[in-house]
Amino acid sequence: MSALLNDLPRYRRMSSDDLDDVIAIENNVYPHPWTRGNFVDSLNAGYHAWIAAIGRRIIGYSIVMIGAEEAHLLNLSIAAHWQRRGIGRQLLTFMRKLAADYGARRMFLEVRPSNVAGLGLYADAGFTEIAIRRHYYPAGQGREDALVMSLQLQ
Repeated sequence: MSALLNDLPRYRRMSSDDLDDVIAIENNVYPHPWTRGNFVDSLNAGYHAWIAAIGRRIIGYSIVMIGAEEAHLLNLSIAAHWQRRGIGRQLLTFMRKLAADYGARRMFLEVRPSNVAGLGLYADAGFTEIAIRRHYYPAGQGREDALVMSLQLQ
């Protein structure tokens, strides 16, 4: 039983000391990853940046900006080896609750149409598509649109 408990992710605030591990995951799971500067800026801005860890190993992270009764999910990533185990779903649930606890009534996010796993995760969590941002993301050739999704929290 204790082995199972040790395999459950724990959440803690992200710090600058985590950035080497976070960047390694980011670079591994995305063809167009966030830069170190994007993470530093998010931490400096006071966004809610959280780590999912098993023991001392960082297996995922998420960043959400909260204000004016809205939350914007900026990044939610799980290390490749840990994907497809429900950890992304758990981390999303944690971030949704966090946003609601800080007074957000609605959460927004952008996702690539080509991110089939992400689209499934967000749809299963109750997010609905509300708009398209044309040419939002860098892509291998040109730009890719973003689907804007929204979820009522409260």
